[in-house]
Amino acid sequence: MVRYSCDMCGRSIIPEEDVRYVVKIEVYAACDSMEVDNDFDEELTDDYDYDDEDAMDKIDSDDDDMEDVEYKTFRFDLCSKCHNRYLEDPLTIKSIRRGRFSEN
Repeated sequence: MVRYSCDMCGRSIIPEEDVRYVVKIEVYAACDSMEVDNDFDEELTDDYDYDDEDAMDKIDSDDDDMEDVEYKTFRFDLCSKCHNRYLEDPLTIKSIRRGRFSEN
């Protein structure tokens, strides 16, 4: 029998009695933040020669750069109580207490 526990509070989740919620998070670089080589784009619009080895090497190096982009996934099991708390503040922005300093 598979046993589940809430990843926030640690409470056991019994499949026959409790509802189990799954949270999946993906973290990756946004495509709009990547630089585009305008010179290379102009080469593509001009008479592009697929036999040109320099151009093909440049395409291959661009593909290698894409593989360096960091991609992470996370998966969490939550009980119904923690699920509700998570939906209210998914990034825990409200629960972070910031110190207030007096104006001197």
